[in-house]
Amino acid sequence: MERTVKGRNIAVVLAAGTGSRMKADVPKQFLLLGGKPLIYYALRTMEQSNLIDECILVTGEDDMERMRRDVVEKYGFRKVTTILPGGSERCFSVANAMRWIDAILQDRSERKDLVFIHDGVRPFVTEEILERTYLDALECGACVAAVPSKDTVKLADEEGFAKETPERKTVWCVQTPQVFDRSLIVKAYRSFEEACKERSEGSSDAGFGKEGRLVTDDASVVELFTDVKVKLTEGAYTNMKVTTPEDMAIASILFKDFF
Repeated sequence: MERTVKGRNIAVVLAAGTGSRMKADVPKQFLLLGGKPLIYYALRTMEQSNLIDECILVTGEDDMERMRRDVVEKYGFRKVTTILPGGSERCFSVANAMRWIDAILQDRSERKDLVFIHDGVRPFVTEEILERTYLDALECGACVAAVPSKDTVKLADEEGFAKETPERKTVWCVQTPQVFDRSLIVKAYRSFEEACKERSEGSSDAGFGKEGRLVTDDASVVELFTDVKVKLTEGAYTNMKVTTPEDMAIASILFKDFF
């Protein structure tokens, strides 16, 4: 009988945004929610989860020491083993983490390692969401937390007119974590970086994948550069991303029920 080797689950927590839409004096990951930095809550969930073995934190290059001192060390996040600099776009921040993971786990090809990629400014991620995405990623190799859209969605043409209305039951709002087999997501991002390099020579298309499509999440990279289908896994409507002052106000209300 073939021996099953337990894999290592790595969380990549992204906190490299500048927070321009938040209109704040500091990056949004450092804004206080309940007296603690916004990034604290996602890291706490990863720290307390039995599913997560290690955490890689990606932040702005100028914020690395502050993140280490004022967040990781101050709150004792022992699972955070590495702090990496982010890129100019989210996709490049993840690509940096994938290169790091590839280097440290390249001798573990026999293991079923999973990578959980999560936005650090989604403070209300829960252990239940981690469990559901974990199980689907084990089975399918790729999944994303998501919720069915409550609203009717219109697709617009280039002039801002509605051109198509997809059936609402087929429309999902994608969240994080997005969870993948380690070798799959590493190879997908390697192909993505190669495509970006080819397109960016003499152009301003860095950050685009095949056929000029802008990559805005990790599932898109898998969809563009592999033939693996991405499972939509039940997330939660409360698993919101804090991006604007209005989001912060809503998060302050939700905070009372979560913590």
